[in-house]
Amino acid sequence: MTKSFCLLVFALVSMSPAFSQIKKGKRMAGATVGSVFYNSGKTEYSFPPPTTGYTSNVSSYGINFGPSLGWFISDNTAIGSTILLSHSQTKTNDVSDANNNTFSKDQSNRFNIGIGTFARNYFKTEGNILPFGQLNLNFGTGSSTSDGFIFIGGDKYSYDGKSSGDFFLNGGLSMGFTKMLSDNTGLDFFAGYNYSFTKSTFKKNTQVDVGNNGTIEQTNVNEPTEKFTNHGVTIGVSFQVFLDKGKK
Repeated sequence: MTKSFCLLVFALVSMSPAFSQIKKGKRMAGATVGSVFYNSGKTEYSFPPPTTGYTSNVSSYGINFGPSLGWFISDNTAIGSTILLSHSQTKTNDVSDANNNTFSKDQSNRFNIGIGTFARNYFKTEGNILPFGQLNLNFGTGSSTSDGFIFIGGDKYSYDGKSSGDFFLNGGLSMGFTKMLSDNTGLDFFAGYNYSFTKSTFKKNTQVDVGNNGTIEQTNVNEPTEKFTNHGVTIGVSFQVFLDKGKK
C-alpha cells in the first residue's frame, strides 16, 4: 500500500502545475479516505522446560471515509467539521510451538459513525504545492462483532458476540500537502499519528465442547464490557474544493 501511495504522490506532483491562493473567507469542502496500516505484529512466548512456548500473531486494518467542510478564519488557518464513517478488523491467532496447532483464535469487526472537528494551518498560501499541519478530534457511536475459540486443557470453548451503541473517541495530528489541480481544486496527501478509544458491551454466547469430541455439553451467555485503546500511524488522500466567500 505504501509503495502505491508513494507512486501516486510522485505522479501527481509531477503534473503540470496549477496556481492557487488561499485567503480568509474562503471555504474548503472535501472528502478524506485514510487507512491505518501500522498495526500488525508477532509475539513469541517461551518458558523454562518442560512448559512449551507459543507464538501470538496479530493483524489489523482500518479504513475511514470523512466528508468535511471548513472555513478559513485567516489567510493560513481553516477550522471545520467532519462526518466520520469507519470500519476496522482485528485478527489474533495463538500457535503452539510444540505441535504448530492453533489453540486460540479471534476475529473482531467494528463499524463507527460519528462527527468531528479539525483545525488546519497552511505554511504557505499560494502556489501549486501547499504544505499543512492538521489537528482533528472525532467521537460517535458504532457496533461490533467478535467470534473465535480457545482450548483450555482438552476442552474447546467457542464464542460469538455482538454489540450496539458503542462509544468511540479518536484524535490525531497529521502533516502533508495539498497538490493544486486547478485554481479551486486540489488533492491532499498526508501521514500522521492517531489515537483511538472505544468502549462497548458485548452480548457473548459461549459453547463448551468437553474433550473436543464434537458435542456441545455446556452453553452460557454473558455481557462483558470491553475498552479498547489503539495507537497507530495513518496515511491518506483527500480531495478538496476551495470556494470563494459567497460562491456555491
